[in-house]
Amino acid sequence: MDRRSFIRKAGLAGAGAAAASSLAAPAIAQSMPKITWRCTSSFPKALDTIYGAAETMAKFVKETTDGNFEIQVFAAGEIVPGLQAADAATAGTVELAHTASYYYWGKDPVYAFGTAVPFGLNYRQQNAWYYYGNGNTLMNEFYATQGLYGMPCGNTGAQMGGWFRKEINTLDDLKGLKMRIGGMGGKIIEKLGVVPQQIAGGDIYPALEKGTIDACEWVGPYDDEKLGFQKVAPYYYYPGWWEGGPVLHTLANLAKWNELPKAYQAILETACRAANADMMANYDFKNPAAIKRLVQAGAQLRPFSQEILSACYDAAMGTYAEINAVNPMFKKIYDDQQAFKKDAYLWAQLTEYNFDTFMMIQQRAGKL
Repeated sequence: MDRRSFIRKAGLAGAGAAAASSLAAPAIAQSMPKITWRCTSSFPKALDTIYGAAETMAKFVKETTDGNFEIQVFAAGEIVPGLQAADAATAGTVELAHTASYYYWGKDPVYAFGTAVPFGLNYRQQNAWYYYGNGNTLMNEFYATQGLYGMPCGNTGAQMGGWFRKEINTLDDLKGLKMRIGGMGGKIIEKLGVVPQQIAGGDIYPALEKGTIDACEWVGPYDDEKLGFQKVAPYYYYPGWWEGGPVLHTLANLAKWNELPKAYQAILETACRAANADMMANYDFKNPAAIKRLVQAGAQLRPFSQEILSACYDAAMGTYAEINAVNPMFKKIYDDQQAFKKDAYLWAQLTEYNFDTFMMIQQRAGKL
């Protein structure tokens, strides 16, 4: 090979290597750019379970991207008040909000499905509906009209029915009761004479202590103990029929979401799934010890009577019929979720229910 031929061929090879290099670097840079987003939470840092789900999500995103995609989480009130988190994401004040969608149901009742509707799905059924049914598709069809993109990111499981200053034995005991209650549960229990109040988590205790409200619901033993409700309202009722499996969401500003590299979209969605499972496990581990401490401290556990539960159920069905008649999107999601729920409970009553019931009988017999 002569010198000129060698140089010419070497030059072409070098050019090819340089071209490959120049193509590879931008491709990598485009897929894993340095991005910092802000996420405003609806919850105070003191509630490590609920607030912590957003931090768990952010941690997974940062670690998976080697720190290239960082999400800074801010507690309620640090950027906007807790009940304005979704509005801040819609407006683009922040890229993300970690919140309970039903806080905004007053703007449109469809928001309630994002968290829970009374006598709706439990935790496992919510996951099945969202991930394998039509839940994510339908809710994001709605969220898009609000300038948002939603990803389930946490669940508390079935909640307690709340703290009351006095015993609630009959329907008459509910009349005139001022109660902090989230989401659509307030609209339904209002039909039974309760005066619903929507108050952010950090503001509930002062209102209960001062007598501004007569009762409140929040989540369950672990969080309720942290907020100290047992000190001012001794009667602790169950179940929280308005929240059988409430979902928390990470809501992204839709325009910002669409600009996000596909790899980061996939990582963020996966991180939200992981935080969703992590939060439920966290509650399942912490609630058993918390309920024992609450009872030892004087909390008096009470079940809602069948009379009250049945009246609330009938009121809920009446409310859904009213909304379905005037809100096509609500009806579309309600019909889809209702169809799934009917089949889901056919299955649930066979195995999980019977196994759990048997084990509870062993516990009460002192064999567990």
